[in-house]
Amino acid sequence: MGNSLMRGVLFAAAISFAASPAFAAKCGNTGAGFNKWVAQFSKEMIAKGYSKSNVKSSLAGLKYNSKVIRLDRSQKSFKQDFGKFYKRRTQGMVSKGRKMMKKHRKTFARVEKKYGVPASLLTTIWGLETAFGHFSGKKPIFQSLATLAYDCRRTEFFTNEIVSALTIVERGDLKKSQMLGAWAGEIGQTQFLPSRFVKYATSFDGNRKIDLYHSVPDVLASTAAWFKGEGWRRGQGWEEGSHNYEVLKGWNRATVYQKTIAKLARELHR
Repeated sequence: MGNSLMRGVLFAAAISFAASPAFAAKCGNTGAGFNKWVAQFSKEMIAKGYSKSNVKSSLAGLKYNSKVIRLDRSQKSFKQDFGKFYKRRTQGMVSKGRKMMKKHRKTFARVEKKYGVPASLLTTIWGLETAFGHFSGKKPIFQSLATLAYDCRRTEFFTNEIVSALTIVERGDLKKSQMLGAWAGEIGQTQFLPSRFVKYATSFDGNRKIDLYHSVPDVLASTAAWFKGEGWRRGQGWEEGSHNYEVLKGWNRATVYQKTIAKLARELHR
């Protein structure tokens, strides 16, 4: 089977699994049933067609991570008023962002030509998510995702993410050992959740290997591919109430974060 066909088949498998109403592995609100959940989930994934070697190696040795649960319950910064949130998250970001736009101007130009997403918006996302790659995270992604998928608060959402993580390994994009990220399982310099990676991550540096950890062209093009794929309209603004602002909302559900992206991107666009 060709690589592109394999990618399509596995993406379809991930989507169909996430949409399926039948899911035997039961969620829990303590770590007591976690090992049983992993065992049942592993059986289901093998039954869905994922290779035994992938499932066993990717899900081996996972432990319930109570710290991840606490972090999921305590995202207090998103409850701040916009002024405080914006000041805290964007300190020094305009000057640093402009330097990055200048440094990578050729890449930004290529990306915008293909996807229609301006450098100012991509720079904003890049800076806010990881300070331009400095804080991508080092937590084992499968452990975080398994904990959150087992937890009853958002089990459907994170089950889709761990299925997508298995798809990434199955496709050969990343190995389990390479999949390190933030506490909720985000990957790379603009913090792609695995489902976003499966659908939109792309190689843009000429080597045909997707690398959202180290390759700036891949990071920027993949982020732009997400915006284009979600309906971004080339050449239009992103003021509140506009079509592009609605697209921007899909990046993060927190209102203060959405407003911060829009305002910072406008500052960098000047």
